[in-house]
Amino acid sequence: MTVFQVRIHGRGGQGVVTAAEMLSIAAFREGRHAQAFPSFGSERTGAPVVAYCRIDDREIRLREPILQPDALIIQDPTLLHQVDVFGGLAPDGYILINTTRTFEALGLGEFMRGFHAEHLCTVNATELALKHVGRPVPNAALLGGFAAVTGRISLASVVAAIRDKFRGRIAEANVAAASEAFEFVTRETRARSHAETD
Repeated sequence: MTVFQVRIHGRGGQGVVTAAEMLSIAAFREGRHAQAFPSFGSERTGAPVVAYCRIDDREIRLREPILQPDALIIQDPTLLHQVDVFGGLAPDGYILINTTRTFEALGLGEFMRGFHAEHLCTVNATELALKHVGRPVPNAALLGGFAAVTGRISLASVVAAIRDKFRGRIAEANVAAASEAFEFVTRETRARSHAETD
């Protein structure tokens, strides 16, 4: 596998940096090299935050921000029309957005025409976090969704990374959110790929 680059967009307080860290832990658990690092403009709650994760079979020497991501995780859909979240994404890239709305309803219908339908998914990660964790922190649920839409890491590795990062009830609540997101995204992407072939 060549290096797989993930950029995560969100707002301060949503666990964006923790998401990148857990993704790198999940990759390590699969015997791969990974790095995770944030890019802070302003660290106050609610300010836009970006974090990066690289996964590779070889040692990673790159250190600069990811300008050409293979996958995007967008934790806050209000950023879609405020920040160039899609900058540098290749047409075969993956996009996972935390929202109840479709890409069309988000005003992205035209933009998405050049992408593979099964690489695009939305999941209501905030609702899953509230349901299981009791707080609107969508990061763990989105990692479950990421595992499903990309197939680049397993749900088991995401679960292990969550348990590595959190303890006790909080860990298990986040595992439940990630697992439910994984099931949801698996169903959605399967339906999309069937719709494309019909």
